[in-house]
Amino acid sequence: MKILYFDDFRLGILKDDQVVDVTGAVTDIPHTGPHNLISGLIERWDQYKAKVEAAAASGKGVPLSSVRIRPPLPKPVNIECMAVNYMEDGTLKEPAPINAFHKSPSAVIGHGDTMVLPDVPATVFEGEAELALVIGKRCSNVKAADAMGYIFGYINFIDGSARGLPPAGNVFYQMKSRDTFCPIGPYIVTADEIKDPHKLQVKLWNNGVLMQDFNTDDMAHKIPRCIEWVSAIHTMEPGDILATGTNHRGLNPFMDGDRIEIEVEGCGRLAFNIRDDLKRTWERITRRQHAEAKREGAHTPQTGGKHKK
Repeated sequence: MKILYFDDFRLGILKDDQVVDVTGAVTDIPHTGPHNLISGLIERWDQYKAKVEAAAASGKGVPLSSVRIRPPLPKPVNIECMAVNYMEDGTLKEPAPINAFHKSPSAVIGHGDTMVLPDVPATVFEGEAELALVIGKRCSNVKAADAMGYIFGYINFIDGSARGLPPAGNVFYQMKSRDTFCPIGPYIVTADEIKDPHKLQVKLWNNGVLMQDFNTDDMAHKIPRCIEWVSAIHTMEPGDILATGTNHRGLNPFMDGDRIEIEVEGCGRLAFNIRDDLKRTWERITRRQHAEAKREGAHTPQTGGKHKK
């Protein structure tokens, strides 16, 4: 099942290219807004699945192209992102130590929205294409052998990043948690529709040019281990997000006017825009191309605009 919010946060089920409003089937779930309506539904899915399916079957759909798609999880309690969790096409000799970081829920935007690049001296702005999982039930000290049973579904996820901010070493919070730096969607795909999350192709296009193209089979620490590790640190709640990391070799600068699209196999296509009021520029190449050219530094240097060194 594909679950989304649309227009003024009506709850919908996607059937082919039509969205059916099923809001009426879930109005008795205690909630104060769309953020905890969807988490309440996820928590009570066993009770409400049949009601939602019946509403979707009997309701009249409207074309998806005629509605405004909203973030399917407008404000999760937790967004956790695995760090350096790919083998980078075999260029890493061994997995990096397992690690993660927190991303602010206020960073969430949805399909058709705009990531805004702030006036900070970043060396480059990038967005990492990732498969993310949605937690289905309260998750604390879960063993890897049981972990897959805690997944409600999957979404496309972008980890926006402002690289190289000073001072050196003061990294993840100011790099990752900025407003608009977490595009997700366009919908949640329930776990039963994804046969094997470790065999999915992940693609990202910048202005129609394919930049990232990798498979989740390159993941270093697999999903059960990620859930086990994160849930040993803190409890995750229904509707929380755990992003599984990216292959960094295709990362490329995001600049003003860019149209970004991501498609994790089976999860639809998420598109959003980039706005930079400072109109800064970088050479349009990937990290892999930068490295293969044996250029200095980890990222292509800024070519124009404020903060150019």
